[in-house]
Amino acid sequence: MKKIVNQKETLVKDMLVGYAKAHADRVELSEGNILYRRSKKSPRKVAVMIGNGSGHEPAMIDLVGQGLFDANVCGKIFTAPSSLEMIKAVRKLHQDGHRDILILVSSHAGDILNAKMAIMLAKAEGIEAKMVVLWDDVSSAPKGMEQERRGTAGLFFPYKLTCAAAEDGMKMDDLIRFSEKVRDNTRALSVAISSGTHPETGLKTFELPDDEIEVGMGVHGESGTGRMKMPSAKDLVKYMLDILIEDKPFQAGDDVMVLLNNAGAMTCMELYIIYGEIEAYLKEKGIQVVRNWVGTYVTTQEMSGFSIALCKSDDEMLKYFDYPAESPLFR
Repeated sequence: MKKIVNQKETLVKDMLVGYAKAHADRVELSEGNILYRRSKKSPRKVAVMIGNGSGHEPAMIDLVGQGLFDANVCGKIFTAPSSLEMIKAVRKLHQDGHRDILILVSSHAGDILNAKMAIMLAKAEGIEAKMVVLWDDVSSAPKGMEQERRGTAGLFFPYKLTCAAAEDGMKMDDLIRFSEKVRDNTRALSVAISSGTHPETGLKTFELPDDEIEVGMGVHGESGTGRMKMPSAKDLVKYMLDILIEDKPFQAGDDVMVLLNNAGAMTCMELYIIYGEIEAYLKEKGIQVVRNWVGTYVTTQEMSGFSIALCKSDDEMLKYFDYPAESPLFR
């Protein structure tokens, strides 16, 4: 795969410098590859931050701004930022006057470990920081073992809604309970059609025959639950939704929010064909789609594939789904 870059050693820094220049009205870039929102939140409100590996853009750089994250600590390609990098952002938010800082953590071993260590460092300095670990991927652990599941594109529901609730003034304990509620009502499943490449090595993240797809891929190209011959959009959507519906379970009469995420190289034509099948099948099951996101949210470079995430919603969730957010991702 051809990529137009400068030096592979400076990929992340070069990207963030360009991003901060392009969106200078919304974000500012600090030493340590940390993006902060330019329009500061009231220090009386809970600051919400995240740390994540780079290479999944527009996640999570497009999630910094008013109504969204106060800070995003950007790690190396597909690698969680270190605890020392995370504590820099915690200190800065504390210096800005925030007494309470919440870290949202995607459920991957490195992310969890480094966030825990950053919180320990913060506590030693008298800073109050807490974390919520988020997961959604039904393919990565069986039902009943949800805490062992990894985080994928469905985390955009707790990300966006939790940040909105914090912007609205929700206090720390209630914010944690709300974030966990959104997480526990979210299920996601991904498929891959073709591999992406690691931008530093140029190597494919996996190999896949032209007539097969992989079901249950992780956001770093981790292997899924198995492969199948290339199906039609209708058959594939039915297969994926049956798994998601059974896992929650989602039932007739439920209201759901839907995220259809492009893993990197899908076309708009494919996405909207798929989304049409999603709504049709959920309607057949008596499940009402009340909100949707369709587009590119979490990528694995130019991997071709997509994920479907369902979140069972209530009035509180819908309020914060619709809450104003300063990002090109949310209309």
